[in-house]
Amino acid sequence: MNETASNVVTLRFLAAPTDIGHSGSVDAGTVLAWVDKAAYAVAVGWAKSYCVTAYVGNTHFAAPVNSGDMVEVEATIIYTGRSSLHIQTVVSSGDVRGGEATMRSQCLVIFVAVGLDGKPVPVSPYVPRTIPEIEKRDQAVARITVREEIVAAMSRQEYTADGTAERVTLRFLASPTDVNWGGKVHGGTVMAWIDEAAYVCASRYCGMDTVAVFSGGVRFYRPLLIGDVVEVEARLVYTGNKGMHIAVHVRSGEPKGREMHLTTYCLTVMVARDESGTAVPVPTFLPRSAEDRRLQAHARELLEIRGRAPGNRLPNHLLTRLR
Repeated sequence: MNETASNVVTLRFLAAPTDIGHSGSVDAGTVLAWVDKAAYAVAVGWAKSYCVTAYVGNTHFAAPVNSGDMVEVEATIIYTGRSSLHIQTVVSSGDVRGGEATMRSQCLVIFVAVGLDGKPVPVSPYVPRTIPEIEKRDQAVARITVREEIVAAMSRQEYTADGTAERVTLRFLASPTDVNWGGKVHGGTVMAWIDEAAYVCASRYCGMDTVAVFSGGVRFYRPLLIGDVVEVEARLVYTGNKGMHIAVHVRSGEPKGREMHLTTYCLTVMVARDESGTAVPVPTFLPRSAEDRRLQAHARELLEIRGRAPGNRLPNHLLTRLR
């Protein structure tokens, strides 16, 4: 065990007016950027080396963070592999004048420690000592198989022009302000881009304001460099009662070249809200092509896999309306 480092880091700060996004509160992408920073801090402190975001999963957004809230982002190492660090994060916020903070979101982040050559390096093992710590460690280990199933299911899918569902693509250059401590683009920044693209896709489909309520299977395949051309493609693949399941692919490449490489992939669930902020039903997406039907079945398969994860209870907005 690493006796010189803590397995917990907590960031505290005020949510600023500039943190408010399209939803009228702090967007999911900004929350995920906070999560990435807290998780990075505890990972680097434990590993004593540079760490890269490898996976973000099982992210539930229970309630919004508002401007002026006192925000607390707690990141806790609950399991270590040879070079990986599994980190449970919880975002809470409340009135700055006092009172108990309320949990707003939680998720699991996996970092990998790397050396100067960019290759994985061993980390000191984390040894749980209390019953709750042991239970969290055991759940993290049990989720490895579930996560591998999710990644395998996602990697089997193809997204072509044969799909007829709502689709949007955002394109831009990765700017120097997006850089992290290792000279690459922040994982949190990439997740903010994912949230923006999913928002545009979902809002265009239903014609209403939308917000993210769940994000799963965020897999980082390769680093994204400053100056790269970035392409973020979001496509509707399935609708539940209120949830719109949006598959998002992030690709990047050199401006002088034509080849784009897959950087990140995930599936985000958005819900529509009325003027009071209440989630409302959305139009049912009816598949028209073979690809539509295949991707719809894929979304349902992911729900079933996640439902088998230990301690996982799917919210109502993730449940299907199909039989």
